[in-house]
Amino acid sequence: MKYTEEHEWLDLDGDVVTVGITEHASEQLGDIVFVDLPSEGTTVARGDECVVIESVKAASDVLAPLDGEIVEVNEALTDNPGMVNEDPLNDGWMFRMKIADPSALDEFMDEAKYKEFID
Repeated sequence: MKYTEEHEWLDLDGDVVTVGITEHASEQLGDIVFVDLPSEGTTVARGDECVVIESVKAASDVLAPLDGEIVEVNEALTDNPGMVNEDPLNDGWMFRMKIADPSALDEFMDEAKYKEFID
């Protein structure tokens, strides 16, 4: 698993990356009450806004970590956005995207570096 400075986690399986927010990010946001997911089939560029998260504290964007195509979204979050707080690293994933170059993940932090980053 890799981590971004924007507090997203990335899990690569072949050429598909699952994206979610970290436990640290979900704690900072507080109780999440709404998640606006992208549409499947959407092509995104790195840095594009993909998801809008609304919590009792604030609204926040999840950005595309890489260039690619959204191939699946976690529809369960529409009915139960609190899953992001309950289990951000598993059931609370947000979207899956197909990427052209899996080696692009090499530039992101591993878990040890991410823990240093948030400390």
